[in-house]
Amino acid sequence: MIEVKNVTKTFDGFTALNDTTLTVPVGAVYGLVGPNGAGKSTIIRHLTGIYRQDSGSVQIDGQDVWENAALKSRIAVIPDDWYYFNTATIKDMMAFYKGMYPKFSMERYEKLKEVFAIDEKRPIRRLSKGMQKQAAFWLALSTMPDYLILDEPVDGLDPVMRRQVWSLMMGDVAERGTTVLVSSHNLRELEDVCDHVGIMDHGHVLLERSLAQLQDNMVKMQVVFADGMHEVPADLPVLHTSKLGRIHTLIMRMNAEEATNRLAVYNPILVDAVPLTLEEIFIYELGGADYAVKDIVL
Repeated sequence: MIEVKNVTKTFDGFTALNDTTLTVPVGAVYGLVGPNGAGKSTIIRHLTGIYRQDSGSVQIDGQDVWENAALKSRIAVIPDDWYYFNTATIKDMMAFYKGMYPKFSMERYEKLKEVFAIDEKRPIRRLSKGMQKQAAFWLALSTMPDYLILDEPVDGLDPVMRRQVWSLMMGDVAERGTTVLVSSHNLRELEDVCDHVGIMDHGHVLLERSLAQLQDNMVKMQVVFADGMHEVPADLPVLHTSKLGRIHTLIMRMNAEEATNRLAVYNPILVDAVPLTLEEIFIYELGGADYAVKDIVL
């Protein structure tokens, strides 16, 4: 289990993490989402032992991450900007990873060679961004990690390869119980693979729930009120409203059954509950003027 408790981190007076708490269950695929500058990459750098918190605790399986080499040997990381030695080939980096990770599997490395089909003797710096990301997955998955921590992991991959690497990771989750924490702005993709979600903003985790709970706690209702009723009643707890013709679309923080019952008292002509996407939940949970789409008049 990954446990971040009440962590604060400042840089030259700027608070990057503010009393941040986050929990990732064992075997979960946890999506960490938030706007740019929310603190997602800072949390990842704490979980991988790059940063040390000013206060609070960062633990995996009950052990502090900081300067814990044995624990880090069970964690594979693919950051947004993957590091490799300047003159290294994939084969060179394989030898390096093999020396760092006791469970590194040459058998799996050879099998994944067929999946990624990249010349392992070619200098990594001469590969395209997408091929470099494939190399990162090739090596990371060969370490047989208990924990896989990813920051924008499939950025630069074509659609076929994106599906391939997700399939490999989900296979590890199902077969080996690997715990995955992934930070990404591609919310549509996360919705397909994650079972838990945490939403960050301004260095703080606003909420974290299973995806099912998150989707059950907010609903989009499409309503046509009776003739003569053109506006949404003021006493309805609505986060956002829009209107197209006679159809009102209401975003409400409750489940579909409760929302339907609240609307029934107004005798609507039509009521229909529509599931929200993770992207819509993200937008409406953040809310506020800071996240509104602004029109610029020239």
